[in-house]
Amino acid sequence: MSSVTDFNDYRQRMNDIILSQDNKVIKRFFSLDNQTYEEGALSEVTKELLGLVASMVLRCDDCIKYHLGQCHAMGVTKEQIYEACSVALVIGGSIFIPHMRRAAEYWEELERG
Repeated sequence: MSSVTDFNDYRQRMNDIILSQDNKVIKRFFSLDNQTYEEGALSEVTKELLGLVASMVLRCDDCIKYHLGQCHAMGVTKEQIYEACSVALVIGGSIFIPHMRRAAEYWEELERG
């Protein structure tokens, strides 16, 4: 099994468990998160790239993987991903480099399918 499949399966399984608890605040937050990335004044792709850069600056590997997967599904190019990485690097500094390595590895796996 690939790390992409493992990540997506784990994420879905745990989200199902969390949402099954029927906690109103958690459900509302998940809903707000979904609504945030819908088409609006900014395109869905732009919003995903913004989410990716924010996740990179915050150094959240799970969030980076999620947004990379979304970007890949939307047809974002490798060049666009690396431009997003350059923005995150300038904002976040060299501490982002290990996360960028893992992001590059994950993107390569997404491209292999």
